Amino acid sequence: MRDAKYDILFEPLAIGPHVAKNRFYQVPHCNGGGYRDPSAAAAMRGVKSEGGWGVIFTEQTEMHHTSEITPFIELRLWEDKDIPGLRRMSDAMKVHGALAGIQLAYSGINGPNFYTKEVPLAPSALPIRTFTNDPVQARALDRTDIRDLRRWFVNAAKRSKIAGFDLICLYGAHGFGIFQHFLSRATNQRTDEYGGSLENRSRFAREVVADIRDAVGDTTAITMRVSLDETIGELGFSNAEVREFVEMNADLPDLWDLAHGAWEDCSGPSRFKEEGAQEILVKGIRELSTRPVVGVGRFTSPDVMARMIRQGILDFIGCARPSIADPFLPRKIEEGRIEDIRECIGCNMCITGDMTMSISRCTQNPTFMEEWRKGWHPERMNEKGESQTVLVVGAGPAGLEATRALALRGYDVTLAEASTTLGGRVARERLLPGLSAWGRVVDYRQYQISQRTNVETYFDSRLTAEDVLAFGFEHVAIATGSHWRRDGVARQHVVPMPIDAAMTIWTPDDIMGKVHPENLAGKTVVVYDDDHYYMGGVMAEVMAKAGATVILVTPSAYVSDWTRNTLEQGAIHVRLDDLGVDIRLNRGVTAIRAGQVETNCTYTGRRKAIACDAVLMVASRLSEDALYNDLLARQGDWADAGIKSVKIIGDAAAPAPIAWATYAGHRYARELDTPDIGDALPFRREVTQLEPA
Repeated sequence: MRDAKYDILFEPLAIGPHVAKNRFYQVPHCNGGGYRDPSAAAAMRGVKSEGGWGVIFTEQTEMHHTSEITPFIELRLWEDKDIPGLRRMSDAMKVHGALAGIQLAYSGINGPNFYTKEVPLAPSALPIRTFTNDPVQARALDRTDIRDLRRWFVNAAKRSKIAGFDLICLYGAHGFGIFQHFLSRATNQRTDEYGGSLENRSRFAREVVADIRDAVGDTTAITMRVSLDETIGELGFSNAEVREFVEMNADLPDLWDLAHGAWEDCSGPSRFKEEGAQEILVKGIRELSTRPVVGVGRFTSPDVMARMIRQGILDFIGCARPSIADPFLPRKIEEGRIEDIRECIGCNMCITGDMTMSISRCTQNPTFMEEWRKGWHPERMNEKGESQTVLVVGAGPAGLEATRALALRGYDVTLAEASTTLGGRVARERLLPGLSAWGRVVDYRQYQISQRTNVETYFDSRLTAEDVLAFGFEHVAIATGSHWRRDGVARQHVVPMPIDAAMTIWTPDDIMGKVHPENLAGKTVVVYDDDHYYMGGVMAEVMAKAGATVILVTPSAYVSDWTRNTLEQGAIHVRLDDLGVDIRLNRGVTAIRAGQVETNCTYTGRRKAIACDAVLMVASRLSEDALYNDLLARQGDWADAGIKSVKIIGDAAAPAPIAWATYAGHRYARELDTPDIGDALPFRREVTQLEPA
């Protein structure tokens, strides 16, 4: 039974001609599937409907072929043949009473049209703005083009209605939507009736909404997603102008969907954005219109959600990442199971699926995007197989998730951990600057395991192969993790680099283990980052805060290069610059000598020496697989010991981000005691239908 203080979250509210059953609103979000994996995306949204969301939206849906964002894989509604795939999604959304919404996007200044080869169209003739600085420019829409574009929106709206959607979101936020391009003076430099004053810059939005109302407004609600503040200076669409725009067009849409600035601003990771970080920007806008307002802010706390509604700041709680981490978040609040919520950790691993044009992952929810492909449900496991007992060695993210999921299937699980704490790498990394939220990976699983009577946990248990063979478990999962290398082997060096023993070498493990002096004032530390995810930047931050003069050397053109996929690369660079870190890009390390590091230009090979007192090596990691290898060497003894299988999982098998580890643990638990599929694919996929030759 839910706590009465959350009742306000379950009050119905009208959006145009429809009524949302509660205030939980899954705002549009990408998933890496799009037009390539329609059934996978549909099943993912369907699970959210089952989980109690009142409103569920698609991701960005390209509504016309003259504006597309290849290579990114989003949905498409270019012609009638796109309708069936979208209908499958809307049907799935509505099975449990949610309203189904589609976000219609015309990307304008953000659409390079690499696939269709059409000339991009935008309010003004400017270079295309994409993540990769594509060398393409847009042509300014003339009046005929604008009339055509209005008609295309109507065509897309009609198709959306046929596809079964209750709501249409007109995308004008994050710099990605044509409506923002018209509203912003940075992208609208027109001198006709569509440019200049805010009233003129609002004209296109008013016309499109009126057109769609005439076409489908009696049965379909219209929402408008606008940017709360472009944060790009005087030319940008500022928060003050947003408020003026809403007040000027108070009842234009049936709902105002408010999202901060660029995508990096709106969906910044927990390292740089707290829960509800957009509150100050959205506060007071609801009072400017009679229409309901939805806002976002990586809401994970039911108390914060209820406060936002109670104080009249928002009418709906907009969630993307929290709805991915736990599709059943609304139902768990309703059932009084707050402690069972898998809270989003704000790592943005889900976003990397879109950025890398692959199927998305979630660190907290390994079943995300596997609902259709593998038949995985976030709250239900498959039935237990014929075996009874499993030993899991290692209580890092892979071991914890395997233990939790195996216990749910009904196995008797013993978890053996060599240290005195649960969590493995997460237990250490959560103490680093900005990473405290990542501890939820451990906290959620620790609590869930504590509720199971079929799990026994043993600490200070560093096991040998002899120990494992003597226990008599039927299955053994080795999840012993990994450690950072100190010899420089990574991408630049595939064999150990020359290192003088006289130089002090630290790894991230040393720093997390506090083996370095706490006060490094007067010392110069070179941080060598050939890992390119978050750790190099975090280590430089730790060293700088300890008082060291820090020089970060990386062969990449960017600090923490891969974090461009998690929308935090720019923020990392700014933070390190603010801390006084000397950033040296496009430089490798050729040798480490007593008192100096020899670096080289990755292009010319020219070498320079850097005098320093220590080197912090952020290269690659080595799997802790000795126990697994020892057991393999004694495979002939397994049968006598009652062992049916031994499998290595997570970082012990191959080091990777934490999401890979939780996925590996979950997959192990799902597949234990299941039939051998041989060479068949372990997931379902959809293949493009051939048109007649």
